[in-house]
Amino acid sequence: MDKKKIIIIASVVVLLLCAGLGYMVYSYMQESAEKEEMLKLAEMDKREMENEYARFAQQYSEMKTQINNDSLIAQLDKEQQRTEELLAELKKVKATDAAEIMRLKKELATLRNILKSYVHEIDSLNRVNEQLRSENQQVKAQYTQATQTITNLSTEKETLSEKVAIASQLDATGISMVGQNKRGKKARKVKDVKKFVVSFVIARNITAQAGNRSIYVRITKPNNEVLTNGGTFVYENRNLEYSAKKDIEYNGEATSVTVYWDVNEFLSKGTYRVSVFADGHNIGNASFNYEK
Repeated sequence: MDKKKIIIIASVVVLLLCAGLGYMVYSYMQESAEKEEMLKLAEMDKREMENEYARFAQQYSEMKTQINNDSLIAQLDKEQQRTEELLAELKKVKATDAAEIMRLKKELATLRNILKSYVHEIDSLNRVNEQLRSENQQVKAQYTQATQTITNLSTEKETLSEKVAIASQLDATGISMVGQNKRGKKARKVKDVKKFVVSFVIARNITAQAGNRSIYVRITKPNNEVLTNGGTFVYENRNLEYSAKKDIEYNGEATSVTVYWDVNEFLSKGTYRVSVFADGHNIGNASFNYEK
């Protein structure tokens, strides 16, 4: 074979080898591209599964806030924990592990159905609860109305009781105070007063309860000191000193009362005040001026 034919054959062989090599490289690159594309799709599929697992776990958490049923909440807790465990497994699995991905995809489908059943159950419970709330609101409205009626009646009763109490209070009228000297005569000067005689009338009151009454008389000097021996009575939640006390039998008719105070101290001229109390009420007041 001459040299020229050998060169031609060699050239053809080289071209065929190059073509074959090029085809092999092209096929390898094509295959690599397809594998990379499949890997990207697998990764995207895995991320979608992770997002769905996470969304299911979040839904379980939200559903627990919508109900007030300990048993159902415990079931939701259990399913949420299982979902989170499967999510943790999925995150550890490689996208290329087809068997594990398929298993976890089946688990995801099962979880999806379970979640739907709980959504339906909670929705039914919420509808029942809404109906109960509506009925409860009606009951509350009726209760409020009844309570308001009772309150109004109580207020009317209290008002009536207050009016009766006010009407039944005793009233001291015609209060007088005379200072007597040592001879039992009316003293012209305050320095000569040895005894104060306080007189008044408990007015007629048919609404007042008949029975024994303690009448307290306070005589206040011009400097606001009370003429007292230390005795006290209760008035408006505090103890007040009194000058004289007298127990009377009151039957609803006008009753005259006279009390005495023996003076054993220096008296200054000025205005003296007499206050009368009974049953915890101030029933009369009067002022007397001694200018000498």
